[in-house]
Amino acid sequence: MSTAQPEAAAPPVAVKVGNYRWLICGLLFAAMVINYVDRQMLGVLKPTLSTEFGWSETNYADIIFWFQASYAVSYLVFGRFIDRIGARWGFGLAFLLWQMAHMAHAGVRSLTSMIAVRVLLGVGEGGGFPGGIKAVAEWFPKKERAFATGLFNAGTNIGAIVTPLVVPALVLSMGWQAAFIVTGLAGLVWLPIWLIVYRRPREQKRVGPAELAWIEQDPADPVEKIGWFRLLRIRETWAYALGKFLIDPIWWMFLFWLPDFLAKRHGLDLKSFGLPLVCIYLLSDVGSIGGGWLSSTMMKRGLSLNAARKTAMLICALLATPVAFAAFANNLWIAVLIIGVATAAHQGFSANLYTLPSDVFPRSAVGSVVGIGGMVGAIGGMAMAKYAGWVLDKLGTYTPIFIVAASAYLLALGVVHLLTPRMSPVKL
Repeated sequence: MSTAQPEAAAPPVAVKVGNYRWLICGLLFAAMVINYVDRQMLGVLKPTLSTEFGWSETNYADIIFWFQASYAVSYLVFGRFIDRIGARWGFGLAFLLWQMAHMAHAGVRSLTSMIAVRVLLGVGEGGGFPGGIKAVAEWFPKKERAFATGLFNAGTNIGAIVTPLVVPALVLSMGWQAAFIVTGLAGLVWLPIWLIVYRRPREQKRVGPAELAWIEQDPADPVEKIGWFRLLRIRETWAYALGKFLIDPIWWMFLFWLPDFLAKRHGLDLKSFGLPLVCIYLLSDVGSIGGGWLSSTMMKRGLSLNAARKTAMLICALLATPVAFAAFANNLWIAVLIIGVATAAHQGFSANLYTLPSDVFPRSAVGSVVGIGGMVGAIGGMAMAKYAGWVLDKLGTYTPIFIVAASAYLLALGVVHLLTPRMSPVKL
């Protein structure tokens, strides 16, 4: 008598998750490219504008100082505002404000008017990162957030690459005023695309059930509104904010003073410092994506969130230390390599620090925490602007500035670890 053989179990069918969330990340990336073209143009044009307007190092430092002052306040206000109205309209409004302020640079005729338009630019740009981090928190599960943040943050480096390649050609052919108008109008193309494409995941019909389930795999957040004063009493808020206070000024220094360093130390000018800056910011892109990829990969292989984030940050902090010797390098390309590794280390460290609010706070508080941290980081940038201007006017060397840059990341990691020995969801 024959006996029926049991049928073999069918192999599980792999479900295609979908990739709409990466389109959102791509739009954030593009916005950061535009953001940093707008922001870095002043640094690229510093030698030209300083000659035309007769600025001292202290005058230039004052321009940076007041930009960062408005940026600090705006970062805080926009963080709260975006928590209330969402990333779509909050980020869109910030983008429109900073793009209009960017084009207004074409009308500058004095130091006072330059400070005024930079203040307006700071108001708009202050909404950029709170909006971006809020969008990542809405569209990505925790295991992908550092990588997604690293990807969109890499747009800042592409913007820093595009600026020295495109702007000198525009300035030499059309004048610096026209360069602000042309780049501003080109950037405005992004805004209607964002407003058409962006919705929250559950409101976007192009997101399938599998991708929605993937995005929402983390435990649900509490719905309650969380006030600023309540957030200020939480250690994790200050871990993020003080980390930003220590590392943000270093990136601001690279952004606004590198063209001047290359001009003074290695004799470059508007026509020749493009390639060195491109190489530095290409390395920064590697760090931005690599830093986020590193911690995300370690989490996928079983490391805890706490261990993965801090290990990645430690590696980045160590890679930044050789920048202390950048001013001693007589060879241009050795200096470029040292600085490029440091900027890459900054971006890798920053990609992981940026995820801290979305790692431990509910989504309803992420924009506010990012705003608090951004404000504190911009205050640090204000201090660095004054320090750099004073050092260059009094001592005429970048060495003390680079020594500060070399030590900031290890100190920041120490502060983060002291205040958050174990990264875990905050109990509010």
